[in-house]
Amino acid sequence: MTMHLNQFFAALSDPTRRAIVEHLTAGPASVSDLAAPHPMALPTFMKHLKVLERAGLVQTIKKGRVRTCHLDATPLVTAQGWIAWQRSLWETRLDHLDQLALALDAEKESADDR
Repeated sequence: MTMHLNQFFAALSDPTRRAIVEHLTAGPASVSDLAAPHPMALPTFMKHLKVLERAGLVQTIKKGRVRTCHLDATPLVTAQGWIAWQRSLWETRLDHLDQLALALDAEKESADDR
């Protein structure tokens, strides 16, 4: 699972790739439609698509001369689960830290009243 998460986060570390994923949330799109808003050569753009494909976020189907890209949300669900687990872990740790701070404040107030 760690390897998949590494590929997922590495793929989304680039703003062009995040824009591609965002575009695909509206539905499948051709490579030319996806590439149009990005000021780069098509071979460079295709490298971005390959990274997204290796991460499992994008699947492409070639029909004739048109390559259509589809978003695969499976890695997003996996990452969401990992992020939720991390959030829970850190919220628990921060709650313990908050309880400790409150206990120390109460102890200090008690000592000052003596």
